[in-house]
Amino acid sequence: MTTAQLTSPYQHYVYAYPHKTAYRRLPDRPTLRSLWANEDKSALSLYLHIPFCEVRCGFCNLFTRIGAPDGLTSAYLDALERQADAVREALRPGGQVRFSTAALGGGTPTFLTAPELDRLCDIAEHRMGADLRAIPLSVEASPATATTDRLTVLAERGTTRLSLGVQSFVDSEARAAVRPQRRADVEAALARIRDTGIPVLNIDLIYGIAGQTEQTWLRSLDAALDWLPEELYLYPLYVRPLTGLDRHRTGNGPDPAWDDQRLRLYRAGRDHLLARGYTQQSMRMFRRIDAPRQGADDYACQTDGMIGLGCGARSYTAGLHYSFDYAVGMHEIRGIIDDYVCTGDFTRAEVGYRMDAHEARRRHLLQSLLQAEGLTVADYRARFGAEPLDDFGPELQLLADRGWLTDTTTDTTTDPSPGPNPGPGFARLRLTPEGLAHSDAIGPELFSPAVRAAMAAYERK
Repeated sequence: MTTAQLTSPYQHYVYAYPHKTAYRRLPDRPTLRSLWANEDKSALSLYLHIPFCEVRCGFCNLFTRIGAPDGLTSAYLDALERQADAVREALRPGGQVRFSTAALGGGTPTFLTAPELDRLCDIAEHRMGADLRAIPLSVEASPATATTDRLTVLAERGTTRLSLGVQSFVDSEARAAVRPQRRADVEAALARIRDTGIPVLNIDLIYGIAGQTEQTWLRSLDAALDWLPEELYLYPLYVRPLTGLDRHRTGNGPDPAWDDQRLRLYRAGRDHLLARGYTQQSMRMFRRIDAPRQGADDYACQTDGMIGLGCGARSYTAGLHYSFDYAVGMHEIRGIIDDYVCTGDFTRAEVGYRMDAHEARRRHLLQSLLQAEGLTVADYRARFGAEPLDDFGPELQLLADRGWLTDTTTDTTTDPSPGPNPGPGFARLRLTPEGLAHSDAIGPELFSPAVRAAMAAYERK
């Protein structure tokens, strides 16, 4: 990692490691039964992916398609059932199978009708054996699809957290992000969500939109705060290849002025929320001080044991992360979905990335360090029998030299001074406030050379 590489704060959002662009076809196509045979299955996470949206926002590069021809959602749920049956059968040998968390994502899960959402929950409960009313269940929704009948199903099936993608309460900014919606409709959706009594409401907002100012950004934040959301996610806008906004971009090089705008808005938003009773969990996530916890704090995916169902979902074992093919372009996504709904045999892993001991350590480092609480040295030592400074000393030292890493156990929101030389005797390593602000530069530069090479060789489609 060089100083030059860390000058731009916006390189890549690291929500999982390795990224799916590092995945490749698995020549041996290992059976799921062999992959899960020796895994701990007593506290699994379950994720069901729905790859449909009513519109595709200009910034979106998620695996999703716009709309669904007649019969496609039913055929997709049929395929989910077949996949669930195959996965559950593969999990049976080797002890108890228990799920501790569940999530419905996409795409937009609430693109499905209310009866289809009921069927989706049946797949999770009756096919996979997840007791949705006894574990945290998180669901993503859009304002247009957060209808009373759908929300009623989700509340009755045990949803504990609903995340609404709002992005901006300013109509002109929503249009600039190619997200057609009106504030009045967003407010109506929020009222319906609050009426259901789902315990945790999360609102997603985006900063860095064309025409956005600090005043309009704070206006959006205050509009969100009027609903007392238990969580808020503040996302910097990215213009990624093959997205709607990318088609209208005039240049592909660095944009220092835009970087400065996003950093300025990030700091304004962070300070606004900290002053109003929220704690910072990561660069993006803010939680109301009195909000109920969701377990496993909460979305870090720190350990293995993720079961993903659906053609955009990943699964994690200790030795292999696997999924289906990945694409961003609409034509390619449609083809992958069509292949998925025609699949009869889900007993093998087809696409993935093999995790060796070094990659496992690096993943733990990344997913710990990019959280505000940071990396607990004792946890790292207990898991890997080594010190993080022995494994990643030069990289961590560079972060400390830049004032982005502290080696104390103090609250970095009130004591931002970094330690001069983090060492193995300290209890915790964590990013300073400025380190958190540069999470999207720090994360990618902590990727291994092998992962970086695989990502660079990926052919976009």
